[in-house]
Amino acid sequence: MNTDFTFKPVGYVHCEQQYRSEAPRQAVFAENEGIIRFEKGHNFEQALADLEGFSRIWVIFCFHLNDNWKPLVHPPVIDKKKKISVFATRSPHRPNSIGMSCVELIKINGLDVHIRNFDMLNNSPVLDIKPYIPSADSFPDAKIGWLENAKLNSYQISFSEAVEKQMLWLEKRSGLDLKSFCEVQLQHDPVNASRKRIETKGTNKYIIFCRTWQIHFALDEKNSKIKINLIKSNYTLKELSPETPDPYHDKDIHRKFSTYFK
Repeated sequence: MNTDFTFKPVGYVHCEQQYRSEAPRQAVFAENEGIIRFEKGHNFEQALADLEGFSRIWVIFCFHLNDNWKPLVHPPVIDKKKKISVFATRSPHRPNSIGMSCVELIKINGLDVHIRNFDMLNNSPVLDIKPYIPSADSFPDAKIGWLENAKLNSYQISFSEAVEKQMLWLEKRSGLDLKSFCEVQLQHDPVNASRKRIETKGTNKYIIFCRTWQIHFALDEKNSKIKINLIKSNYTLKELSPETPDPYHDKDIHRKFSTYFK
């Protein structure tokens, strides 16, 4: 019996989220929009013809940034010392790097399937999509195994007035939504350096990095609160000189940010 299978992507995700740290824990917690762009020359226009009218779809995709798997993983909703078997979790570190996400369908325009609230990253290969059917796919009374006893320690996140202005300025000019990034990355297990790009700056003071930006925050462990206090460029003044290389094509927005928020 042949147990090897080869799949070709039917399309790819196009969105703002590029790095692992920007992926929401689950699609239901996301606040984003993007497009699944199907490949040309395969009659996918016909294959999509009757999908419009469904409000949600299942997307089967690949965790294209992962190159290994783990039999035991540490979900963010349990004690740091405990691990759970991977098949009992939604972890991306799986023997076959396949993900499944139930997302909102906005509209279909030719080969472009516009979606909202998803946990995939830019360039994620999509293997298949299927309609979400509530009568077949929803089981509200289903048991949830180890999650029944999981202690979910959720942190309340607030933003200083100055940071609110910085984040709004950045989102309008670059599309980078640092507010959503903070809410996704810091709500649970906020200073776990094995999961996130975190740097300690003093007693209860930390920096989390998003792409080429620094986000400075204070942690109140006792009351489970986090205060975001400052956004800074992660480039030095020398690195922002006009003649320096710009591999991420973002130095111009950093220069403007640094000038505006002196």
